[in-house]
Amino acid sequence: MATVHHWTGLEARALRLALRMSVRVFAQHLGVAVRTVSNWDKYLSATEPRPDTQAILDTALARADASAHLRFETFLSEAGGPPATTGRVTSAGPRAWEYESWTDDLDRVAVALSRQNFAFADNLLSRWLNRFRPPELDDKGLYLLARSTALMGDLKRDQGAVVGPLSAQHAYAGAHSIFTQLDIPRRVAQLDLSLAVVAEMSGRLETAARHYENLAVDDRLARRDRARARLWVGTALSKEGEHDYAARVMLAATRDFEDLGEPDDWSVAHQKLALAHRGAGDLGKAVHFIGIARRTGVTDSPMQRVRLDTAHGHILLSDPATRDDGLSALDQAAQLAAQYGMSHQLASIESIRTTAGATSPRRR
Repeated sequence: MATVHHWTGLEARALRLALRMSVRVFAQHLGVAVRTVSNWDKYLSATEPRPDTQAILDTALARADASAHLRFETFLSEAGGPPATTGRVTSAGPRAWEYESWTDDLDRVAVALSRQNFAFADNLLSRWLNRFRPPELDDKGLYLLARSTALMGDLKRDQGAVVGPLSAQHAYAGAHSIFTQLDIPRRVAQLDLSLAVVAEMSGRLETAARHYENLAVDDRLARRDRARARLWVGTALSKEGEHDYAARVMLAATRDFEDLGEPDDWSVAHQKLALAHRGAGDLGKAVHFIGIARRTGVTDSPMQRVRLDTAHGHILLSDPATRDDGLSALDQAAQLAAQYGMSHQLASIESIRTTAGATSPRRR
């Protein structure tokens, strides 16, 4: 039985043809707008359904009978070449099975990055980024190239390589250019968000805050991404010393994450709320919110463990009675950051120690 790891307009159109449905009937069958199905037919692999619609397509394919599955696989096989609308020559480019392997590798990269396994992720991404030149690729290949480049940006960002020719900023800008060429607004907006994060990490707080504010109301983004942008508005404001206002903005984002049922984002928001209240001098609230974040945070992500321990240590250092515990938490965070090569996090930990006039017990 056929399965689809990642739906694009190409696979959606193949399913419609396999089910022998018109655009309008297929739209009614799935419960989506007729214009949505028309766009799938028009843009093929250059567009992709939303996550909830991907699940609907999964269900529609699973419920199709054996003859429809055979037609679906046949249509996909015949569509392995370039879409007729692009006119791009791809005789030297990858075949359909290579696209599938590429897609599978990108899923593995995402998992590796969540575990900060940078070497493995870099190896997989480099395999594909060095394999093809853009002129060799049709729109589906360019889409995978853009996704690969964006993930390389995530890798560089987590390693702390924020600006420069081999940096997160450079990779994000490259992916942004390809998604703009493919006219996929949601992906372009997500790269705008990533570039704003890079601006914040490189110290351009005013620029980052302005971009976050615009993206927090940008309809190109899903509600979750808009809530993240709102949370990061608060982060930038807090770094600029506007802690009270930052806390109010973060609280609104926290409520969005609660409504959306996003426990990981909700936990991260409490961590940032704790730091905002520490900055405002309200250690009681800071301890309260960091306690929530530590109880509910993701524990299998080294990056999140480092961030939680760093935030916890920062708050504990603010009270002379818990200063030693704060240093211990920062030491623990620094050890893990060094183990996984998180240079930006190490620099942040050292900055906290310096600002607080604190020295690690190992450096006395």
